[in-house]
Amino acid sequence: MSKRKVFAGAKLRALRTQNRLTQTQLAERLEVSPSYVNQMESNQRPITASVMLSLVEKFNLDLTDLLADNADRIVKDLREVMADPVFGDAIPGLQELKSVASTAPDTAQALLRLYEAYRKGTERLASLDAAMTGPGGEPMKSPYEEVRDFFHYANNYVDSLDRAAEALAAEIGLEAGDPLDRLMAYVAETHEIRIETMAPRGAMLMRDFDRGTRVLRLNGRLEEPSRFFQIAAQLALMEQKTAIDRIVEEARFKTEEARDIARLGLANYFAGALSMPYGRFLNAAEALRYDIEELSQRFSASLEQVGHRLSTLQRTGQRGVPFFFARVDAAGTITKRHSATPLQFARFGGACPLWNVHRAFEAHGQIIRQRAETPDGQRYLCLAWAQEKRLGGFRGPVRRYAYALGCAVSDADRLVYAEDLDLSSEARFDPIGISCRICERRDCAQRSVPPVAARIEITPDHREIVPYTIV
Repeated sequence: MSKRKVFAGAKLRALRTQNRLTQTQLAERLEVSPSYVNQMESNQRPITASVMLSLVEKFNLDLTDLLADNADRIVKDLREVMADPVFGDAIPGLQELKSVASTAPDTAQALLRLYEAYRKGTERLASLDAAMTGPGGEPMKSPYEEVRDFFHYANNYVDSLDRAAEALAAEIGLEAGDPLDRLMAYVAETHEIRIETMAPRGAMLMRDFDRGTRVLRLNGRLEEPSRFFQIAAQLALMEQKTAIDRIVEEARFKTEEARDIARLGLANYFAGALSMPYGRFLNAAEALRYDIEELSQRFSASLEQVGHRLSTLQRTGQRGVPFFFARVDAAGTITKRHSATPLQFARFGGACPLWNVHRAFEAHGQIIRQRAETPDGQRYLCLAWAQEKRLGGFRGPVRRYAYALGCAVSDADRLVYAEDLDLSSEARFDPIGISCRICERRDCAQRSVPPVAARIEITPDHREIVPYTIV
């Protein structure tokens, strides 16, 4: 049992609300006084070891969920927002932000939404995203950002869909081999769907389902992992419609566009979980020491699919290595991101140029490694690779992405990629940050802009690589 004091008022309050209990009723179950429950929920008193054990026993709660400091990601987002000059010098301290994130997480997320609305209202961009307004002309979060944050704060794990996919994989017998053929046979027998490949009318088309004729047409240029994924996603929209609609309803998205995007995202989640069923995939990952290329071969999946799936292994009582995962385009924009580690990605602006994911485009498909340390002293083993995707001939569209996958150094010994690396020498770790405008480092030669939360000095007769000194 951890010796540190555990304040988890928001989690305790959410547990009580979920079970429709009053503070008095919860106190009776835990065999404590109602006033003690009230003090624990308001973070005036820590949760003791005996109360933790009672919660585990009587509510089937995973102790790691209670001990995990999920407020860290909210704190990092708040610190980034508070670094904006609009807040002036009145920047709350770290302890104050931690208090807000742990005791009032809904308020903290409301502030993040408000800041995003402010950013969109003040940035003078020609894009539709910046000009988007609500019914009253008020700026609002884009639907994609709203859905992205839904998965981000759900730890990128959706239990009901994940377990449903695992059960269906067993029913179909995907482990026996030829998963694509078995999936096609299942949809044909169960849903009377005929699969056809086609020369697409447009090179951008991936799949097209005609509900009247029950014909699912796939782009004939798709590779086998992508064909499986597209069929499975379409299957999810039919078999898991009720479950997906329930999840979307409970998420309370603001717009119909966000709800549609979320449905597609959840269908894609199911497809990935069907291709790589949780238990079997986790066991293989542990046995293969998280070798993503070996996992790709074993599960007939792309490296991107494997990397994303590894970041979702957060099932209560059956967790894998906590990974961060990101997809970056050639312009340095993060187009997909998730972190089950303390590492957080910049919500506004570009990523740190010292991060090895930017060098992946030059590595010609090789997996490159980096030992990295963030300003908060956390150390990571970072993997990166690039991939080029084509859906046409010489004049067809080409998509180029780099991918980042990594874990804390404390978990790196479980990975094959750390076997020949010295993880004990401080000098071998590259200093990286989140983004320049909130990075605390004073000696970075790659700094593009000063940190907004610090003062700078310029001495005309003294010039270094960065033309100012951070005070």
